[in-house]
Amino acid sequence: MRPQELNLLMIFDAIMTEGSITRAAEQLSLTQPAVSNALARMRVAWGEELFIKDGRNIQPTAFANNLWGQIQGPLGSLEHAINQSEFNPATAQRTFRISAADIFVEMIWGPLRKIIEQQAPGINIHAIPNRAVEAANVLKDAEAELAINRYTLSENVIRAEHLLKPKYVVLMRPDHPLANAPLSITDFANTDHLLVSITGDILGPSDQALRVLGLKRRVAMTVNNAANVPNILKNTDLICVIPSIALEQEIFTNELVVLKSPIDTPPTPVSVIWHKRQDNDAGLQWIRRHIVAIIQQRVSSHDKKLGKYLLR
Repeated sequence: MRPQELNLLMIFDAIMTEGSITRAAEQLSLTQPAVSNALARMRVAWGEELFIKDGRNIQPTAFANNLWGQIQGPLGSLEHAINQSEFNPATAQRTFRISAADIFVEMIWGPLRKIIEQQAPGINIHAIPNRAVEAANVLKDAEAELAINRYTLSENVIRAEHLLKPKYVVLMRPDHPLANAPLSITDFANTDHLLVSITGDILGPSDQALRVLGLKRRVAMTVNNAANVPNILKNTDLICVIPSIALEQEIFTNELVVLKSPIDTPPTPVSVIWHKRQDNDAGLQWIRRHIVAIIQQRVSSHDKKLGKYLLR
């Protein structure tokens, strides 16, 4: 292979990875016209259209997708062989885009920023919108390098590292009529519920568990952010089934009463996930390692304290 062809493949890989000529140019430290000119040379060299315009964006053709699938492995191996020790946190200048729900931004961003200020001052962390049902696509389309999500699907291009298994509890205001005794399944089913639904779905894991028992509940209100829950619960007779770690401050300061749920709601594990094309990315490995450590420390502390507040 001639050197100019390898250069074209590397530029092509950057465009596919970033999903944008502008971002590919930034990644490669090239000008946008230089990348556009390289794209024109690719069309001539390979005799195929590679991208089509989609508004302000571009979409790869079937030929481009097939070609990318063939070259990712060899290019990744080559890059790893050359750059396996290249990442140095102290001198790195890099931006990591992470797809995460608000609860994980609250848990991770502060401690992670402290680590960055001490060890890697040139690193930027940008949160991008979290779309739980499209976590894998966010990575495939290179909109983010990492996603923190409930991920149970098995795809050969997606890698996952376990973070936590949420513990579902029932929350309500301290003077709620049901707040001073263990919660029966009858009272649970007959009480109006508040549901946190990022997707807008009005059915949650509790509804599936109730259905098995021949019961159902009324979801009287939904919100799309756990931060909205405390104020609503404090001023209404609603109850809410939610992972305890999502509102630990309100639980541990007795602003809300926490009860054990009378139904078994199997938790869906939360993982940090990434695309296999970045398996050997030393920078991403560094960020992942700190994210996992931050979550593990937070969960360990939370679990030790929860038993003191949980009314069984």
